[in-house]
Amino acid sequence: MRNCSPWTFLPIMYSVFTAGGLWVVYFIAVEDEKITPLSSEYKRSGPKSPPYISIAGNAPPASCVFSQVMNLAAFVGFIIGVLRYLQLKPQVHKPWLNIGSLVAMSLACFGMTLVGNFQLSNDEELHNIGTSMTFGLGTLFCWVQSFITLKVNLRNEGRRTGIPRFLLSGAVTACMLLYFALMAQRLHMHAARAQWALVMFFLCFLATFGIEFRHYHFEIVCTDDRDPPLSLSETFSEVSEYQSDQL
Repeated sequence: MRNCSPWTFLPIMYSVFTAGGLWVVYFIAVEDEKITPLSSEYKRSGPKSPPYISIAGNAPPASCVFSQVMNLAAFVGFIIGVLRYLQLKPQVHKPWLNIGSLVAMSLACFGMTLVGNFQLSNDEELHNIGTSMTFGLGTLFCWVQSFITLKVNLRNEGRRTGIPRFLLSGAVTACMLLYFALMAQRLHMHAARAQWALVMFFLCFLATFGIEFRHYHFEIVCTDDRDPPLSLSETFSEVSEYQSDQL
């Protein structure tokens, strides 16, 4: 841990706190008897709704927590996507892959804000657009990053990191397909479980960026207008590996 950059904790803490926030929303909704617990059987004739994440965060007070969690998750998720882009920029031989990955993550994060701020009962169409953006583009981001991990092979850890990421990408994709298939068959309880599993696998995937972040640090450079202007990438961040004499 002596050579570990503090940036390694950003994706890990992001995943832990986002997952924790979503489970808080779930338990609030269960306590208020808005949804059926995941461990129970859903009855269509009953007063409770199936435990989809969106339904759990559909009514106050759970909806207030849900909006906060999704907004913060979108903001920090976007930051992680930008830092990952900057980390890979000097290493990737096909820039369009890296740029495409950043665009996919950015739009997925925008979708999170739509999910969190437009509850299902208030604007179902916009909420569903946000859900599709988050799940669809988030899954695409996972596959692209898994491929880049193997190709770039940072610190000769590409295989050790890439294989788990491919497995997590496969789990995310399987859960997403299962979720939509079960939704179409109106098997709501099983579909809700698949949705929760999808989100947890996606957060686990993002947490794995801590593996590469531990070797890097990111700096924001600020200069006054008397100095020559820097390029956007130079102004925002300059990525370099830790050297032993810096510690």
